[in-house]
Amino acid sequence: MICSKMVEQRQTRVALPLEGMTCASCAARIERVLRKQDGVTQASVNFASAKAAVVFESATTDAESLAESIERAGFRVPPETHRLQIGGMTCATCAGRIERVLKRQRGVVSAQVNLASEVATIAVMPGTVDRAQLISAIEKAGFEASVALSSAAEQEERKRIESRKSKRELGVLLMSAMLTAPLVAPMALTPFGIHWMPPGWVQLLLATPVQLIAGARFYTGAWGALRSKSANMDVLVAMGTTAAFVLSLVLMMRGGELYFESAATVITFVRLGKWLETRAKQGTTRAIRALMELRPESARVRKGDRVVEVPPDAVGRGEVVVVRPGERVPVDGTIVEGESQLDESLLTGESLPQSKRIGDDVTGGSVNGAGLLAIEATHVGDDSTLARIVRLVENAQASKAPIQKTVDRISEIFVPIVVMTALITLVGWLVAGIRTEVAIINAVSVLVIACPCALGLATPAALMVGTGAAARAGILIKDAPALERTRDVSLVVFDKTGTLTEGRPEVRELLTDEPKRLLSLAAAVQHDSEHPLASGIRRAAAEQELTLSKASEFIALPGKGVRGLVDGEVVHVGSPRLVAELGLQTEPWQARASELEEQGMTVVWVVQGSELLGGIAVGDKPRAGAREALEGLSSFGVETLMLTGDNRRAATAIASDLGVARVVAEVLPSEKAAEVAALQSEGHVVAMVGDGVNDAPALAAADVGFAMGSGSDVAMHTAGVTLTRPEPALVADAISISRATTRKIFQNLFWAFAYNTIGIPLAALGFLSPMVAGAAMALSSVSVLSNALLLRRWKPTR
Repeated sequence: MICSKMVEQRQTRVALPLEGMTCASCAARIERVLRKQDGVTQASVNFASAKAAVVFESATTDAESLAESIERAGFRVPPETHRLQIGGMTCATCAGRIERVLKRQRGVVSAQVNLASEVATIAVMPGTVDRAQLISAIEKAGFEASVALSSAAEQEERKRIESRKSKRELGVLLMSAMLTAPLVAPMALTPFGIHWMPPGWVQLLLATPVQLIAGARFYTGAWGALRSKSANMDVLVAMGTTAAFVLSLVLMMRGGELYFESAATVITFVRLGKWLETRAKQGTTRAIRALMELRPESARVRKGDRVVEVPPDAVGRGEVVVVRPGERVPVDGTIVEGESQLDESLLTGESLPQSKRIGDDVTGGSVNGAGLLAIEATHVGDDSTLARIVRLVENAQASKAPIQKTVDRISEIFVPIVVMTALITLVGWLVAGIRTEVAIINAVSVLVIACPCALGLATPAALMVGTGAAARAGILIKDAPALERTRDVSLVVFDKTGTLTEGRPEVRELLTDEPKRLLSLAAAVQHDSEHPLASGIRRAAAEQELTLSKASEFIALPGKGVRGLVDGEVVHVGSPRLVAELGLQTEPWQARASELEEQGMTVVWVVQGSELLGGIAVGDKPRAGAREALEGLSSFGVETLMLTGDNRRAATAIASDLGVARVVAEVLPSEKAAEVAALQSEGHVVAMVGDGVNDAPALAAADVGFAMGSGSDVAMHTAGVTLTRPEPALVADAISISRATTRKIFQNLFWAFAYNTIGIPLAALGFLSPMVAGAAMALSSVSVLSNALLLRRWKPTR
């Protein structure tokens, strides 16, 4: 019985999410792989839920090893992501220390700590380490950690906590300032001929509360850093102010000039800088807070004859939500009753209200106009558009720009180098024969002027403000590397249908002797097709009230067309390439088809059995503002190219109308990625703009992919940038904000490095007193944040 219990205690059950399965045989293969692993007693893979339930002996194996065996089999176990709110960080060194602590934890794949937002984003292998263990590890390192909040109500609670903390910090700052004022008064009064100095015991009484109460946070932070065998800004301030304070105590007993005002002033100025820095940081997260506040606190759900108020998260798919005039829509859904105009400006950047009626989709967070709406919920909770946008912006802000990794390495060795410089300063002045107290004060100046905070904030602050400004304009940037790549784009490749054109083609002409037969067969075969041309043909058949036969055995032929069985006969609908492959000629309609193609139309041919019935000329309008958007790209020095599967004549006509410089037509979806690679081999940094499933390989192959908001989820998942409105002008705006943000990052880094490069030598040479050094240190971080906040002035072209 005892042995049985011991065995049972060693058994661990874990559910591993899986990616890469395409059929039930994949699930069976993963099961076989798992069962072969030492220590695994049970393994079951559910293809529908894409999860593996595994029971194993923890003494023999672990979840990490199981994940590795799955990946060796050609599948993937995606890591879980935890977001933790961090407290107690004072500079980039703290952020780096927490990252190292987290990366040492078993199962942690990656860890990034954003100093500006004070959020840690940790990717862990499922089943290896939980959130409580991560929080415990951070707390052992001397910091505070809690689950990062996300909902609107939780955001409100965080705001209240931050407000209380800010008031408390302000109270300590004011106390410190009032006690410091009499200490610096003699210096301020000297230019006016007033020579007054408080007695030494008065200076001690004033300086002691500043040192021990206002300075307590620096001692606490320094102790935590040293306990973890690292050093940060707190170590520098604590060392510098303690040295000045103790020196003054010694000199007060011996008799001599006192330096209590240096210690007190440094603490007061640094606390002032930290208070201003906190307020500026809140400005960098304004975009996320604005998005969070879009969702209302309650939703009115229709339950039979009653309407019940519930939280938005409690609304289920298929339930009907009632939205009154002037209220925010709580969930994504489809209008089933009423019509109105919806303001989606904060979600998409579109300033004009959009008319909506029965059957139209609406997005949670938009504001209802004058009409009463009943909306059937389709996407709720974390699956809603608003939640996905917030998640995308948060992920972008949590990511690190490539240059930040270099800055992090510098920050790790920065404090030890400064301490060494201070010691060299002290020894150098003593060797030069200067009085000991002067040598110590010069060393103190070196310690307090050096600021790793400015280095740590330079990149994330600009990144947060820039991605927030982009989100307000309807541009969702996936991560920092995508932002950097967008800056360097030299060639933008556009798909035609749905990107440069409206994606709502209309039938313009029928090339046939039997128009009704032609149109009804084409509409029947394409009944389940999602291609824009198919929807145009179906609309034309519906307008003529044609009776459609039921098609079966539907097959999509990528880049060519479709095939299906209608009334027992095979029907093909597609391009001239498909007709040629079937061994047929497009005469006698080819001359007229060529004329229509030269006008920018696409001709779709219909073949029943071995008989060519004729062609359907389908035309699509260029998107409003597309020409101006392309001109905007040209003004940035960016070239444009149209890449389409359409026929060359139609593509060239549209390109000529819009002013596209180059055209590559009649390209199969499978060939688009190769075309992008060929352009890259010419030395271009290529951006690909598309909206369909068949654009996904090209989006992935490009240096940066742009997915149109009207497009498929596959395209958006593959792209580095998602445009929430189907407007080509947003491509130029995305390049503009990426260049502006990158420019701010380099400006901030330049000033941060320049400040330390100039300030430290001046302090070492005795040109800066500790008071001036402390003020300069406080100013450096605030100036970096203020410069980043200037990005909020950026405006899109519309």
